[in-house]
Amino acid sequence: MEEFICSVEFLRGGRELFARVSSEAGGVREYRGATSADVIEQVVSDLQEEFESAPAA
Repeated sequence: MEEFICSVEFLRGGRELFARVSSEAGGVREYRGATSADVIEQVVSDLQEEFESAPAA
């Protein structure tokens, strides 16, 4: 059985990079940064926190 956990989109708006993350627990949020590495680091950190604090199913 598959279960929706999250959706992650990486986008470029002009010179700015950003990611849009959507999950049931955290809702929709955006992260912005000067480099793709900055944005990815923010997304990974946030998702780790969210899933580590989530109750086990």
